Amino acid sequence: MNVPDNLERLRFLVKIVRRESLHLRATDARLFALPLTPERLQAMDSDPAQAEQLDAFVARFARLQDTVGDKFVPTLLQALQEPVGAVIDNLDRAERLGWIVSADGWIEARRLRNQMIHEYVDDLQVLASNLQAGHRYVHVLLKTAQRLIDETARRGWA
Repeated sequence: MNVPDNLERLRFLVKIVRRESLHLRATDARLFALPLTPERLQAMDSDPAQAEQLDAFVARFARLQDTVGDKFVPTLLQALQEPVGAVIDNLDRAERLGWIVSADGWIEARRLRNQMIHEYVDDLQVLASNLQAGHRYVHVLLKTAQRLIDETARRGWA
């Protein structure tokens, strides 16, 4: 078995992605247990616990997407002695390897992530729509993370 030079980094990322996935899944389930409407978002101004759940969802979504796309994918590519380049090139390669469903979809989710982070959006309908779209994308993000973990484990590196 060929042991990659970045084995410790890979193992660290597996551990982090497992934890981030667990936290995002839990936060997503709590926040979206009830419909996330503009009215509910407005009520969060006077409900710190709900506002914190919203903040946690956005932060955890962004963190997992960053960790998977910007760190795990290139680290695994490097371990496989694949070329590592710009983010879009790495995502295209990850798509060809079957780790992500669509590089374009990943970029679209990245745009959505950036919109969710900017909570100063005055139009609560737009914010609610962005958050609902993020919620719908969570399963794709979690499956992608698991595929990368599985690939690492399959090679005996996890």
